Amino acid sequence: MKKSLVLAMAMALGVTASAYAANPFSDVPAGHWAYDSINKLAAAGVIEGYGDSTFGGDKLMTRYEMAQIVAKAMAKGANVDKLAAEFADELDNLGVRVANLEKKADNVKITGTIKASYASYDGDKLGTTGDPARATNHQGRLRSDIWVTGQVNDDWTYTAMLRNQQFFTGEDANKGEEDVAFQRAYVNGRVAGLAVQAGRYNKTDITGGNIHDNRMDGVQVSYGKDVKLTAGYGKATGVKAITGENNDFAYAELTGKLGAVDAFAGYYKFDNLLKAADDDAIWTVGLGFDLAKDLKLTGTYLRSDVDAVKVDDVDYKDVDKDGVVVGLGYKGAKASEAGSWGLNASYYDQGAGTVVAHTMDGIYFDEGFKGYSVGANYALAKNIVAGVTYYDLESKETDKDAQTLWSQVVFSF
Repeated sequence: MKKSLVLAMAMALGVTASAYAANPFSDVPAGHWAYDSINKLAAAGVIEGYGDSTFGGDKLMTRYEMAQIVAKAMAKGANVDKLAAEFADELDNLGVRVANLEKKADNVKITGTIKASYASYDGDKLGTTGDPARATNHQGRLRSDIWVTGQVNDDWTYTAMLRNQQFFTGEDANKGEEDVAFQRAYVNGRVAGLAVQAGRYNKTDITGGNIHDNRMDGVQVSYGKDVKLTAGYGKATGVKAITGENNDFAYAELTGKLGAVDAFAGYYKFDNLLKAADDDAIWTVGLGFDLAKDLKLTGTYLRSDVDAVKVDDVDYKDVDKDGVVVGLGYKGAKASEAGSWGLNASYYDQGAGTVVAHTMDGIYFDEGFKGYSVGANYALAKNIVAGVTYYDLESKETDKDAQTLWSQVVFSF
C-alpha cells in the first residue's frame, strides 16, 4: 500500500500521530512510518491483514482488496468519495456479494430460553402421569431450549427446537446432563390459500392447554383471519396418557371475534386413551373479553364422551363428563420490558375425560379434579422473567387433595 494512501485513509478516519495500541501485525515494526496509522485502521476494523499476523505491506493489492478497505472506511464514516468513485464497479460487485451473504446469514436465527424452576408439593398425591421427578415432595429442574428458525423461501419457514433437562431431585436427580431431545421440527407455509403446518409441533388446544399441551407428529391447515378454521391430524407423542400404536389425534378448531368478545369452539379426538382403555372425544366452547383495561376474563366449557376410567389400578365408574375452566388475567410480564408484571387466577372443575395432558405445573388428578390457582410474574430485567404460581386441587372421585407451589426464572436470548 502506498504511503500517501495509508495516511489519507488514516486522516479520513481522524487518526492522530500518537500510538493507538499494540500493533497486531508482526511485520510492522514500531519505527515504521505507518505504525500508528496501521494500528488505528486495524483497531477500527478497516484492515485485517492476511490472517497469519502479517500485514503484507510490500504486497500488491487487487482492486477487490482495495474496494473492501474503502467499503469498511465508508462504513466508519470516512470521507473517501474519490476512492469510492474510483472503485465504483468493484464496490458495486462487493455490495452484491455482501448483501447476499447478509441475506443468507439472516436466513437462520437462533434463540432460546433457560428456565430454572423449583416446586414444592403437598397433599395426598405426589406424582402425576408417572413422572418420577414428582415422586418426592419437591422438584428442582433446569430446562434449556434452543430454537432454530429458517426461511426456506418466500412462502415457507422451518422451525426446530432442542431441549435439555436436568433434575436435581427425585429419581432423575443428577441425570440428563448429556441428553438433548429434538422436540420440535416443522415447517409452515401456504398451499392454495391455506396456512399449513407439518412435522413435529406442540399442540396446545385453544382452551389454553386445559385439554392437551404436548407434541404431535402431524399436519394442520388453517383458513381465514378474523374468523379462522383449523383442522389437524397426526400421532400424539410424548404423552403417557395415550398408548398403543394407534395413538391417532384429530382436531378441528374455530376462532373469531364477536365485537369485543373472543369466541372459540373445538373438537378433539384421541385414540387409545390409556386411562379410558378406549377413545376419547372432547367438545369445547368458550368466550373471552376485557372487563377493564388490562383485565381479561375467559370462560370455557368442555364435554367428554368418557364415562369410566382406570387410574393407578382403580376403576372409576360414571365419572363426570363435563368440565368448566374460568380464568382471570391482569397485565402480564413482558420479557422485553423490565419492570412489567402481571397477575392471574384460574378455577378448574374438569371431569376425567376432559384432560389428556394438562399444561399446568401443579399436581392434578387423572380421575378428574377441581380447585384453583393464583399466580404472579415480574420482569426482573430485560429478558429475565420470574414467576410463582400456587395450585390447590382435589380429586372429583375421592377425598384426596394436592397443593403445589411452583416458581421459576426464565432467561431469554
